[in-house]
Amino acid sequence: MKTLSNFFDPKCPLCATNTRPFRVVDAVSYFEYASCDFIFADPSLLARADSGEALRPYDSSYWEKELPSARERAFGPSLARVAEAMLYARRPISRFLDICSGPGYLLDALRHHLPHAPETFFGVELYPPPQEFCSTHPNYSVGDLASLTGKFQGGVCIEVLEHLTPSMARRLASDLARVSDPEAFYIFNTGLVSYVKEEDPGYLDPFQRGHITVWSVSAARRIFEPVGFSVLPIVGKTWAFAVEFQRKEKSNSENLLNRIWTALPENKTLLTDPATGSIMYILGLESARAYA
Repeated sequence: MKTLSNFFDPKCPLCATNTRPFRVVDAVSYFEYASCDFIFADPSLLARADSGEALRPYDSSYWEKELPSARERAFGPSLARVAEAMLYARRPISRFLDICSGPGYLLDALRHHLPHAPETFFGVELYPPPQEFCSTHPNYSVGDLASLTGKFQGGVCIEVLEHLTPSMARRLASDLARVSDPEAFYIFNTGLVSYVKEEDPGYLDPFQRGHITVWSVSAARRIFEPVGFSVLPIVGKTWAFAVEFQRKEKSNSENLLNRIWTALPENKTLLTDPATGSIMYILGLESARAYA
């Protein structure tokens, strides 16, 4: 089954240039534009999402599937992304944000592994599951980035960007800039174009997982650079990139891996807990090096 959009090539929503068909998934056409290195679903579908329509209802069946996966991510790879971000950051971190935190399980995982610093970690989620399934962490809040007060020096955004239209991503970038201190450092964990093309073509999934866009470093630069962020690749990771706010260095070609050897003492101390030891610090080092 094909959709109407198979009969024309829409403009790229990032640069308004002609695109070409990429693939049809569940009767939804996806398109790509090579210069932006961006893949996106049928513009009519993106427009529906922008209008507020939920492409995948957040009902009990959704949360039945999503909550176990959310907990597995929070107590596994998401911890590694947190530790990496802290080692890459070039300023001390006193407030660290989990962007679009879902049920907030990452806050619970961090409270378990770094019990000396629960006040450091924050999470925000606009569409949480029922309250009984959400984290009880005092820094877990329901709302969007615009609802937050205070500034952050670092954070992560795990498996979120692929659910956002370009308009939504622009709003996220703008709101994140407003709550970021200079040199604030964030890791975005999302399957990039090279990952979808070479490793996991099944990543495209408009209705079950709600994956309607596929980003790259160059595509992300069109969203984040206008509001003051630099977008940096993470060598070896085809499913993540980093952004740094009001970065002092002009070059975007820096190998972030080199930063782990000169990580700030304050951030290394934050990753080492009197009760649980240095496991988070080691996790950051090893997960940064594993894909180099």
